[in-house]
Amino acid sequence: MSQTRLHLTAGREDATRIFDALETEFEEEGFPIAVLEVDEERDIHEVSLYVEDEADDAERRMRGVLTALSLAKPIERETLPEIDWVAKSLEGLKPVRAGGFIVHGAHDRDEAREGEISIEIEAGLAFGTGHHGTTAGCLELLAEVVREEKPRNALDLGTGSAVLAIAVAKLAPIPVLATDIDPVATEVAAGNARLNGVSDHVEAETATGFDHPVFAARGPFELIVANILAGPLMELAPSMARHIAPNGSIILSGILGRQADAVQAAYIAQGFRHVRTLHKEGWATLYLKR
Repeated sequence: MSQTRLHLTAGREDATRIFDALETEFEEEGFPIAVLEVDEERDIHEVSLYVEDEADDAERRMRGVLTALSLAKPIERETLPEIDWVAKSLEGLKPVRAGGFIVHGAHDRDEAREGEISIEIEAGLAFGTGHHGTTAGCLELLAEVVREEKPRNALDLGTGSAVLAIAVAKLAPIPVLATDIDPVATEVAAGNARLNGVSDHVEAETATGFDHPVFAARGPFELIVANILAGPLMELAPSMARHIAPNGSIILSGILGRQADAVQAAYIAQGFRHVRTLHKEGWATLYLKR
């Protein structure tokens, strides 16, 4: 079966917007999507969509995404030889190092250095968003908060692959609730917790919003981490305030640098105080306390 790569180039911020919009557009088909920096000095990133036999329709929809974003970008097409592209793509993936952690796939299992805390995530699931700056920012702040504040329970909201929930459980043997609105993500999260030997501490649950009874049963939380998007984070600020323990900490990411002030303001309005902001690769990670 032939495979086609549809690709375009853009600056970091536009490439990120295009990537996010393509993920939404092709969510049901599950087509692989990648974003890669190709020229650091000129801030050029390449966004690629891989399809099989549906190239014309996919290109039409891809152009529709660009139109909706008010972006005029030429789309190039490349017919690929029959190669195991999942395995091939893994060759170029680099582990994420931050806060004393190394997050890696099975292909980099031997890359951990002495003293690093290893987190292994199944191939294709750890790096699906391409937002390494958000993961790294969260890991760095989690390492600081867990070691200094010693929370007794934690919540990873929008857990995805559960990398952050696993990080907390590896730092301290405390109960960690890992929730996601996607049941597939929840299943992946549970599997990754088992893979990393922390399933006794990490509970994965499918939950939409804070109305799910698991939050009342397991909260209030002394630590909440949420690596999602700025808009949902701002909407969730009142619920976060209700479910955080007194003097509890929250770590928020998935926030573009230009969005950080607005997200911070939404939480200050709910009685949080800003402690620190980390900026990595164009992304901001906020650390606030109740």
